[in-house]
Amino acid sequence: MPSADVTTSPQRYSTPEFHAAVLLENPRIAVFDCDGTLWSGDAGYDFMQWSIETGLVSRNVSDWIDSRYRMYRAGEISEVGMCGEMTQMYANLAESELRRAAAEFFRTRVEANIFPSMRRLLASLRERGTELWAVSSTNNWVIEEAMTRFDIPADHVLCTRVEVHNERITSTLLDVPTDEGKAASLERSGVPHPDAVFGNSIHDAAMMEIAARAYPVNPTPALVQVAAERGWPLYYPSVQEHVSL
Repeated sequence: MPSADVTTSPQRYSTPEFHAAVLLENPRIAVFDCDGTLWSGDAGYDFMQWSIETGLVSRNVSDWIDSRYRMYRAGEISEVGMCGEMTQMYANLAESELRRAAAEFFRTRVEANIFPSMRRLLASLRERGTELWAVSSTNNWVIEEAMTRFDIPADHVLCTRVEVHNERITSTLLDVPTDEGKAASLERSGVPHPDAVFGNSIHDAAMMEIAARAYPVNPTPALVQVAAERGWPLYYPSVQEHVSL
C-alpha cells in the first residue's frame, strides 16, 4: 500500500468554517497557546525588550539577558533554558511592580493584536460551558494579565513561573511549559487528554498530540508540516477580521 503523501497541503478553514468545526465538537475542555495563537507576535520576547527599554530591570540584567538571547538565537541555549531565563531576569523585584508593568505592557503593546475571531470563539465556548485553559512559555505575569481579556482565571493559566517569597520574585523556577513540558504541565494539572488544543508552533505540537482534536492556528512552517502528516486543518486569523458567530 503506498505511503501517505505528507507534502500535500492541509485543508485551510475560513473563519466561519473554523468556528463551526470547533463549536460542533462542543469540547468539554479546550486548551489554548497564547503568543501567535490568540494574538499576533511574541509577547514574551517583546516584554523582555520593553523591560530593557523602560528600565524595569537594571543595566547589568539587560546586558546579561541580551547576551543570553543572542546565544539562544545561535543555538547555544535551549528553548526551555531561554524561556526560564526570560522569567528569572526579574529576580529580586517586587511582584506587585511586575504585575503593574505587565498590565501596562499588555495594554499598550499587545492588546490591539488580539485576533477578534479567536476572542469571539473563546467567548462562545465559555458560554457553552467549556472549561478553558491557557498554556504558554511566556512568564505568568504577562499571560495572567492577558487572560483577563478572555475570562480565563489564573488557576487555569500554565506559564513559566518562579517562586515568590514575601512578595519578592526569586530565580527558582517552578515550571517552564514548552515543547513536551506543555503536555506535562497539563497532566500535572489534571488535564491529560483535553478535548481540543489550539497552537501555532512546533513548541505546541506535544500538547496538540494529546488532544482529541488539534487546531493549528496561524501556524509556523514546522507546525504546518506536522499538520500535513496528522491531517489537521489550518486556520489563519486576522487582527483586522471581525466576525459574528
